[in-house]
Amino acid sequence: MKRLAIVLAAGQGKRMKSKLYKVLHPVCGKPMVGHVLDTVKKVNCERSIVVVGHGAEAVQSYLGTSAEYVLQAQQLGTGHAVKQAKDLLGSEEGTTIVICGDTPLVTPETLEELMKVHQSKGAAATVLSAVMDNPKGYGRIIRGEDGAVVQIVEQKDCTPEQDAVKEINTGTYCFDNAKLFAALEKVTNNNAQQEYYLTDVIGIFVGEGEVVSAYVTDDHAESIGVNDRVALSEAEGFMRQRIVKKHMLNGVTIIDPSSTYIGADVTIGSDTVIYPGTTISGNTIIGEQCVIGPSTEIADCTLQDEVTVKHSVLHQAEAGSGTTVGPFAYLRPGTKLGQKVKVGDFVEIKNASLDDGSKVSHLSYIGDAKVGKNVNIGCGAITVNYDGYNKSITEIEDDAFIGSNVNLIAPVKVGKGAYVVAGSTITQSVSDNDLAIARQRQENKSGYAEKIRARAQAKKQREQD
Repeated sequence: MKRLAIVLAAGQGKRMKSKLYKVLHPVCGKPMVGHVLDTVKKVNCERSIVVVGHGAEAVQSYLGTSAEYVLQAQQLGTGHAVKQAKDLLGSEEGTTIVICGDTPLVTPETLEELMKVHQSKGAAATVLSAVMDNPKGYGRIIRGEDGAVVQIVEQKDCTPEQDAVKEINTGTYCFDNAKLFAALEKVTNNNAQQEYYLTDVIGIFVGEGEVVSAYVTDDHAESIGVNDRVALSEAEGFMRQRIVKKHMLNGVTIIDPSSTYIGADVTIGSDTVIYPGTTISGNTIIGEQCVIGPSTEIADCTLQDEVTVKHSVLHQAEAGSGTTVGPFAYLRPGTKLGQKVKVGDFVEIKNASLDDGSKVSHLSYIGDAKVGKNVNIGCGAITVNYDGYNKSITEIEDDAFIGSNVNLIAPVKVGKGAYVVAGSTITQSVSDNDLAIARQRQENKSGYAEKIRARAQAKKQREQD
């Protein structure tokens, strides 16, 4: 049976009080609608239709070609929104999942169970429901004496008896696709909101003698629809707990889960240890037996096995196995470190590669550079890559030694095995195995310090007189 999906993402989200379109607000680093679309794709939906409205261009720009789109120009209710997909899906045969773009916590496992119940009951519709102690704000699932679903009532339309029901509608459904679009033609807007409710389809099915079933999720978090910043924070908390738990069950040691933030798309190998205060986000991949943190930020990086990063910030960088970074280092975009490289304290690297075994131990800036193997770069050395107009490249070949407080004025090249003496400012390339020194010869003036102090004392005395 073909599986289809309709993602409702047309609402404005006024309660978010934000210029950012609601479904683009991130949860654990990924926009909510991205979570939802990933979920329906994981249950093998052959076609995914996203209904857009407010902020349509922004949503389409983010999702790109991963979905098809229909526009709900006027927001006239959920039933009206689903109906916009009729031209694309109306002739299809199969099961259609309808899910809101602001429900990022619904899991693929739950959707599979929902569809399993739907198929086993031969239902026209199956509702994903949940039982809540405080169901305020949610539509209520009304069941008949035999336990079958007979109606879904929005809270504003509830009688006192219906309002006391604790089983709620999460806003996620399975439908027989052909029956769904046929029923939508019969939905009216005769309600308090004067909107076309998708939930009215349930009553239509019941009136026609169709089977309507429900699957009750045991995870309360899946019922959260994000309509304001409070709910966004709640969703972030639940998602973060899930992600951290998943990594721990996969063999990652997380010392303090409550102070560790890991994005939804992060991959971490087994026996890696994550210390408190660490944030790992984006499409970061971390290998096995790494040590990350404490107080470290890593975004969109690839770290191979046995990498250690402490008290540092890494953005769009790569590090080979056995490499150590920090404390207090900053790896900026374009940084590529080989195996067993050492980047020490207060070192900044940008758009530069350091090959296997090279070391930049402390207080250095390496920008727009290509550094070979087993190079030692001393304390305070920098590549002077920008002349105010252009950025130029510095090349340091294998086994070179760069002394402390050296300025390498790009474009410049230091050859294999060459030495650059501490305190030098290098403006010309250094050949293989040469020693370069570029500083003024030292001159000591005998007793001159006493003359300086005498002048200072005389000046002080004149001022006092």
